[in-house]
Amino acid sequence: MVQIRCLLNSCLAIAALTLGTVVPVASTPDTFYIGTWKIVSAVAAPWWNDPVHKPDATEMRTLVGKTVTITAKAIQGPRAVACTRTRYEVKDYPADMLFEGAFGEMHTRDSSADPAKIAASVGFRGSSWKTLETGCAVEINYHFIDPATAAFGLNNYIYTLKKQQ
Repeated sequence: MVQIRCLLNSCLAIAALTLGTVVPVASTPDTFYIGTWKIVSAVAAPWWNDPVHKPDATEMRTLVGKTVTITAKAIQGPRAVACTRTRYEVKDYPADMLFEGAFGEMHTRDSSADPAKIAASVGFRGSSWKTLETGCAVEINYHFIDPATAAFGLNNYIYTLKKQQ
């Protein structure tokens, strides 16, 4: 009897080749979001539609310039975005789902409000974007404009983050 020693994935691959079948091998999840990110800017969110009362800029000024570090198990940074018990899920979001569905809600209130055009006005080009759902109590999701640029919404502001090298 021949004794075979291999790792599980190697054995599956050998068995697949031997038997002429395809066996899917588990892949490592994409963790492109892990790293240090700097909050580089903030703008009043397009869903804010009260011309008399502007969103409170106090919190915004305390967040711009700060760093957020996303690790495999936590988000470290200013209290407003920090989370010690993450349950990450990466999903593709269309424009109407960005910022907890705010652009979709704008369209529901006014059918002429195009979620794709609203998304483009704050830097999102295309038709869908990777979104990191954090599962945190602070309920902040990170929407990725590109691999080095993300955004999140908080208290009627959209914050832009840049990945630090």
